[in-house]
Formats: sequence, structure tokens, C-alpha cells
Amino acid sequence: MSSLLVIGYVWPEPNSSAAGTRMMQLLEFFKSQGYQITFATTAVKTVHMANLEEIGVKSVSIELNNSSFDDFIRYLDPEIVIFDRFMMEEQFGWRVTEICPKAIKLLDTEDLHFLRNLREECFKNQDKEEIHLEISDLAKRELASIYRCDLSLIISEKEVQLLQKTYNIPASLLFYLPFLIEVPNPFQLTSFEERSDFISIGNFRHQPNYNAVLYLKEEIWPIIKAKLPKAEMHVYGAYPSQKVTQLQNTKERFYIKGWAKDAQEVVSKARVNLAAIRFGAGLKGKLIESMQCGTPSVTTSIGAEGMNDNLPWNGFIENSPEDFANAAIKLYTDKETWLEAQNNGLEVLKLRFSKSIHSKKFNDRIVELKKNLSCYRQRNIVGQILSHHQVKSTYYLSKYIETKNKLELLKK
Repeated sequence: MSSLLVIGYVWPEPNSSAAGTRMMQLLEFFKSQGYQITFATTAVKTVHMANLEEIGVKSVSIELNNSSFDDFIRYLDPEIVIFDRFMMEEQFGWRVTEICPKAIKLLDTEDLHFLRNLREECFKNQDKEEIHLEISDLAKRELASIYRCDLSLIISEKEVQLLQKTYNIPASLLFYLPFLIEVPNPFQLTSFEERSDFISIGNFRHQPNYNAVLYLKEEIWPIIKAKLPKAEMHVYGAYPSQKVTQLQNTKERFYIKGWAKDAQEVVSKARVNLAAIRFGAGLKGKLIESMQCGTPSVTTSIGAEGMNDNLPWNGFIENSPEDFANAAIKLYTDKETWLEAQNNGLEVLKLRFSKSIHSKKFNDRIVELKKNLSCYRQRNIVGQILSHHQVKSTYYLSKYIETKNKLELLKK
């Protein structure tokens, strides 16, 4: 049986974040291909983490800057290693290369961190995104990680285009792999009449989600609540801080609900999903989930980026508070518009996120990589150069930290 090692940034939480959902989909894919999977991470366990053992995935805790990882991976001898975000490749990639040089190295970017960071800075400074041509230190790190890996999984077509056209990353190093979705039966979806209220959902450790809720509270909800005096705004999300919970205002029917044990259940009960996202990157799992639940949504251009291509949206895409609020009101009150939006969402899932189609393409690419790995690596000259220098610099830094930690333990 082929062995797969996933080095995770965090323990996957599919009911808390799109990243958690994405990771579970990858694990499910490799399980279906017969891989024996080990998930290893330096992260602390959380209350919302998935039970990996239940799905046949072994979970292991590992340490940074510790040669025990070398012994661990030498014994495991994986055929494929997936780095969950570029930070994990920076920490462990050189060790994988040194101990298991024949292992295929895959990078799951989740979304482009440097792009998300750039957009947040642009939003704060009220700048236009054209400054993305200036390569930040974060961009240099993430792009270098992409070069050092055999293949990087990119969740959005927009990000694939950006990497190729703006940063000249070779197409051979990139693979477009969106969310892998099975389209629901429309006859099993909750009806318009059975639903009520508005919903917003997203992990509050993710800054774009907090900003979106703040935008809803201050500029959008006042317009909606004035015209719909009985409707309520329900805000869900894991890890709400005090600045989030203090946004609740029962008189204004604006409720902070916190973490949802079953996100699909609460989304299925809502009539309209509001995702007022003003910066970010990648694909928005909350909007995919909305389509799966048959819940029309109103979002922004950033929210919908890379999702529907030229297909009609699952509701409306609006960028001003007034237009956003008016679109939400129309969806909430007009059943015909609501049903059309719901159908649009199902079409987007069917034509853009088919699990069977994308899984086959991914498997074909993995098979191709296995057959021609040495040729791919020989053509990736930049990757070879970066790997050489990274191994040297990271090796000595890691050994220094490891020795320092041992000396501190001896002193105790």
C-alpha cells in the first residue's frame, strides 16, 4: 500500500473553516486511491478538530527543529508528502528532501497568503491592487516554496492565472484543484417557506471574516432591518473574540451565535447568506456551502472571485452597502428570484466543482508525476537552486536551535 504523509499547519476543523474542509477532501481523495495516510502536525489539539482515526488516518504530533522528525520520516518512508501551506514546507521540506529524496512533494497553498495579505494592506490604506507587482517578503517566501515542490495545488483559477502571468511560475508546477463537491438533490433542499432570517458564517481567526461582519453590522444591516422589521441576522463562526461578541445587539436583531456544530444545518435553515467580504484570497468555502444547502447569497466581487466564471451567481454580487442591502432584501422577499438563484448555485457546483471530474484529473496528474518525476525536477532549475540554498541555510539554523534547546534542558 502506498504511503502518504500530510504535514499540517493545524489540525483540520471542517466545521470551523474552509481550510479544514479542504484538508478533509484531500484525505478522502487519497483514501479512495488506496493510500495509507499519516497526518502529522506541530499544532496543539483543539476542541473542534476532526477525529482522523475514525476515517482511518493515523495522527502524529511532531516537533519543530528536532531531529526526531528525521527518524520518523525515515521509518515512514512516504511516497508522497503534502505540505499544508507554505510555512510547513519551509520548516520540514529540507528534511523531507534529505531523508526521502524520491518522495513527491505537494504543496497545498489553501489560498495565496501573500495575496490575501496584500489585499488587506490595500484595503487598510485604501490603495488599488495594482501594487501587487511589488513582491513582498511574504510573496518571495511563498513563491520560493512553490518552486521547491514538485506540484502546488491551487484552489482558484484566478490565482493560477496570477502566478503564471504576473510571477512567471511555470504551468508544470501548478495544478488547479478546487473544492471537490457532490451536487445535492434539489428536491431534498429546505423550501423557501420553511426558511427564515439571514446568516453569515466564517472562522473569526480569519481577519476578512471579522471585517465582513463589522461591515454588515455598521453599513448593511441598518438598511435591511429598516425594511424587514421581523427578519434577524444570525452570525456564526468559530473562535469569536470579545470584539466579535460585543457586536451583538438584540434590539437590532443582530445575533452573534458563535461556533456551529453542524454548519450545513444552520445554513439550510436560513433564507439568505450574506458574505460581505472586502479582502481575501482563494475560494470562499462559506459560499460553496451555501450553494450545497440551496441557500442563495449576496457577496462581493472578492467573495465570488474564481467561483462562477461566466455562470450566473447564486444570488447577487454587489460592492456598495446600498446595493448589497437591496439585493439581500429582494432575495429574501421574492420567491421567484430566490428559486432562480438557488438553481444558479446548483449549476455552478455541477459545472465548476464536480468531485468526480476534478478527482480524475488530479489522479491522472499524480500518476504522471510518479512516472516522470526525475524529468520534472530536471526542468525545474529554479527549484533546484532554491532547494540547495534552503537546505544549507535552514539546516544550520535548525541545528543551532536544536542544540540550544538541548543545552537549556540540561541546565534545568
